[in-house]
Amino acid sequence: MTDLARWQQNNEAHLAAGLGWLRARLASLAGEGRVGNSPAERVRHSDEHLRAMVVARAAMQAAEDASSEAAEMPPALAILSERLGLSRFEAQVLLLCAGMELDTRLAGLCARAQDDPARPHPTFGLALAALEEPAWEALAPDRPLRYWRLIEINQPGAQPLIASALRADERMVHYLKGLNTLDDRLEPLLTPMDSRTGQPVAGALPPSQRAAADEIAGELRRAATAGRLPAIQLTGPHAASKRLIAGQVAALLGVQPHSLSAETLPANPAELETFARLWQRETILLPLALYVDASETAPVGPQMAALKRLLARSHGIFFLDVREVIAGLSESIPAFEVAQPTAAEQYELWAGALGSFAGEAPSALAAEALAAQFNLDPATIAQAAATAQLDDAGAGGVADRLWRACRSASRPRLESLAQRLEPVATWDDLVLPADTAALLRQITGQVRQRLRVYDGWGFRAKMNRGLGISALFAGESGTGKTMAAEVLANDLRLDLYRIDLSAVVSKYIGETEKNLRRLFDAAEDGGAILFFDEADALFGKRSEVKDSHDRYANIEINYLLQRMEAYRGLAVLATNMKSALDPAFMRRLRFIVSFPFPALPERRLMWQKVFPPQAPVAGLDLDQLARLNLTGGLIHNIALNAAFMAASQQPPLITMPIVLEAIRGEMRKLDRPINGI
Repeated sequence: MTDLARWQQNNEAHLAAGLGWLRARLASLAGEGRVGNSPAERVRHSDEHLRAMVVARAAMQAAEDASSEAAEMPPALAILSERLGLSRFEAQVLLLCAGMELDTRLAGLCARAQDDPARPHPTFGLALAALEEPAWEALAPDRPLRYWRLIEINQPGAQPLIASALRADERMVHYLKGLNTLDDRLEPLLTPMDSRTGQPVAGALPPSQRAAADEIAGELRRAATAGRLPAIQLTGPHAASKRLIAGQVAALLGVQPHSLSAETLPANPAELETFARLWQRETILLPLALYVDASETAPVGPQMAALKRLLARSHGIFFLDVREVIAGLSESIPAFEVAQPTAAEQYELWAGALGSFAGEAPSALAAEALAAQFNLDPATIAQAAATAQLDDAGAGGVADRLWRACRSASRPRLESLAQRLEPVATWDDLVLPADTAALLRQITGQVRQRLRVYDGWGFRAKMNRGLGISALFAGESGTGKTMAAEVLANDLRLDLYRIDLSAVVSKYIGETEKNLRRLFDAAEDGGAILFFDEADALFGKRSEVKDSHDRYANIEINYLLQRMEAYRGLAVLATNMKSALDPAFMRRLRFIVSFPFPALPERRLMWQKVFPPQAPVAGLDLDQLARLNLTGGLIHNIALNAAFMAASQQPPLITMPIVLEAIRGEMRKLDRPINGI
């Protein structure tokens, strides 16, 4: 017999003895005054009930002694009484109420003991009369029976408390039967987190995160010893790493973590109080820890107020997932900034994950490239490696499949915040001056060599800012800024996200920074290329601060500059008016790439490249077309329109007259004069 089976058997014996003792107590009370007037008859009935109570009490004591002698856990009622602070009388009241759900004979005995067929249920008056060591304060609001919601009181209208029906909380009935599971009223709000309670998951975390978990566990132990709330604020954008570290801390402390979104907390004070009491009760009985996701909770509002009330009314272990320290809690609840594993640790994680590949094994260079580009937590690295192994149908080798898996793993948080562009342009499609093309190639070189220069050569330790790679693409509309961003994304095999800054900027104070923070945080792990279009919406010349709007505009600019300088990916700003940008802003950018209006030779090359090889082109005068002052964007539009016009002709050929007609249509659309066409 297992230890659990032996405990359950002993617990059942203890519970059965307790119910037998209750029946004897109620029967004794019911028999008083109902047996004849003969003294001998009254003595006989009294002796029978007394013997029954003695036998039942002895059975209960025997079950408790058996647990003690076998060094096992005591019966459930004894555990509950000790953990929740129940007096002898209060434990008997709970047993009486729970017994109504476990023993059908008790209902009739309750009615007979109260001399009222309409009351086949326990009341406080019955408990005071029938049970040992009665105490009126047992039903006081601050005593365990009511504070911990162990019983329910049905007190309709002006009915006296002493005559009101009592009922055991269903969770307590199951607990007394040996079923210790989460209260079903909490289950819809909580999600169990993956944690090996009692088994620290040290092997799953790299050294820096294991050290963080050890430090946090020590802080929570010290807080509990000092009588403070054992809670910690986990700050930063890396939600997955926060959860992994919280799981490790929970394992070290021997608790099972459950997660809860702060947005689902009851805003009603009475409902929140009930939730807090039930949760606190569960932390004592199971035990548990609560991981509250408040990463998207507004710093001021009903949900943040509800979270603060919950913390003030609870005593269990809390992990608070927040972007920044919650105002007003920094003194009582310490904060710990959670970082992803270091680049060197991620390399080791990748090397370990790739070592399990069957057949074609990725090279060490593949692990280095993945660690340099993607900033991932251990679980995501393992998942990406597993995905790549299963992706047998994917094009390319193992390294290509790994790269795709990492890009896919990094996308979900960013998809709702920006427009992902599918890059198709390549270096061969670009027609730019040689110095402009050289600058673009420098950008790709720096992105590829970040890990070597920053970490391998020690530049990260020497510089505390400006490690992000940022660029400004300046030129009028249609000169190739978006295409150049596509080329960079294609060459680096990275996702490209377009952000319209005119949509990000908000008239409400603080909203622009919030939008930018969410964007950069979501993009950070995947190192995607962020292409900020319409940069003029935010980055105009900063002028003398004349009012609060000017001051907050400068705050928004400074915030974006800080995030760009810290961003581990590539951030590109596009503007049509370079002259309108503040020189102080441009000094903080790594690259400034000018896209000039194309000269005649470049326009001729654009016309030559714009039509795909399979397009039916006949008799185009490239020299005549190149003499027209058109940007690359306009040339692309004209070529596409000409192709559609030709497709409906017989024969379907893209000829010079059709191209000229497409040019005239484009000029009319732009209200530009048509000369020499």
